[in-house]
Amino acid sequence: MGARATDADRVGPVSAVVCNYNGERYLPACLDALLALEGGVDEILVVDNASEDDSLALLAERYANVRVIALSSNDGPARARNEGMRAARNRFVLAVDNDAVVRPDLLVKLKAAASSRPDAVIVQPRSVFLHEPTRVHYDGGSFHYVGLIALRNFYTPLESAQGSGVLDVDVAVSVCLLVDRDTVLAAGGYDEVYFILFEDLDLSYRLRAAGHAILSVEDAIVLHDAGTDGVSFREGKRYPASRVFYHSRNRWVFLLKCLRWRTLSVSLPGLVAYELVGFLFAVVKGGTFAWVRGKWAVLRHLGRLARDRAAVQRARRVPDRALLIGGPMTVTPALAEGGGARSVLAVLDAFLRGWWRIARRLSG
Repeated sequence: MGARATDADRVGPVSAVVCNYNGERYLPACLDALLALEGGVDEILVVDNASEDDSLALLAERYANVRVIALSSNDGPARARNEGMRAARNRFVLAVDNDAVVRPDLLVKLKAAASSRPDAVIVQPRSVFLHEPTRVHYDGGSFHYVGLIALRNFYTPLESAQGSGVLDVDVAVSVCLLVDRDTVLAAGGYDEVYFILFEDLDLSYRLRAAGHAILSVEDAIVLHDAGTDGVSFREGKRYPASRVFYHSRNRWVFLLKCLRWRTLSVSLPGLVAYELVGFLFAVVKGGTFAWVRGKWAVLRHLGRLARDRAAVQRARRVPDRALLIGGPMTVTPALAEGGGARSVLAVLDAFLRGWWRIARRLSG
C-alpha cells in the first residue's frame, strides 16, 4: 500500500491500526482517508471489538485488502489498540479511532517530526471537529494534579489556536497517534483496566515519567467525528451515566497508580475539593449510583493497582513536580452553561491553582 522509506528515515514503513466498535457509519470515511495518505501506509488493520452492527460485513465487501482482527468480546479501545500494535508488522503504527478522518499530508508530517526526534515515542496531529473544522477539539495537553488533562486549545477557533510547528506536549489524546510500538508495548501499552477514558492520560504519564518525549504537530490535521455512543459527550443536557462511572473510577485508578504517595498527600485538599464538586455534578445529572459504583470498582482493583504502581515507580526518571500543573481545569463548554455552573467551576479552578502553588514544592 505504500513505498518503503529510506535509511535516513527513522520511522520506516508504517502500519495503520483502526480501533472499531459499531463503527459502520464511520469506517468508510476513515479507511478511504487512510488509503489516500501521501506516501501511503504499509498495511491497514481494523481491530473490531465484537461489533453488533454490520462493520465486519462492510469490511469484507468494500475493503478486501484491509486485515481484520475480530475480537470475541468488547473489552474497550485500550485492548483493541494493544492487539493492533502487537499484530502490526512495523515498528511505527498510526493508531486511529474509527471516527477519525486524516488529511492527506498527515502521515508525511508526523513521520518527519518523529524522524527529527529520536526520543519521541508518540507524535500526534491537531484534532478538529469534522463538522466544524475551523475549531480545535484536541491538541494534547498537560497533567493536572487532580488527575485530569489540562487540554490545549480546547474548543478554540483554529485561527486563534496557540502553537505552531512541532511542539513538546505531555499528554497525547488517542484520536490519531503515530506510535513507536516497540517502546509503548515495552512500557506496558495501554492499561486495559480503564476500558475507555483516561487510558491515554495513563499511557502518556508513564511514558513521560520514564523520560520519553511526546510531540504535537500543529499543522497536521485529523478531523474528529461524533465519538463513542453512550460515552462521548459534547452538548445537550443528558450526560451519559457510563461516562460518570468511568470518570469516577478511572481518575482514581490513574492517581493511585501513577502519582507518588507524597504527591497525593500534599495534593489532598485539591483532590477532595474536586471530588466534592464531581459528586454534586453526578447528583445533578442523575448519575449518583454510577459515581458510587465507580468508587467501589476502585476498591476492587487495589491489589492490581499496588502491583502496577510498583512498576510505574521503578521505571520513573522524572518526578511528579516536573510533570504536574495546577490549571487550567478544562471542561466541555456545555457543562459550564449557566451562571451557577460557571461560578462553581471558576472558584474550583482558582482554589486548585492556588493550592498547587503550595503543594508543588512538597510533591514527590
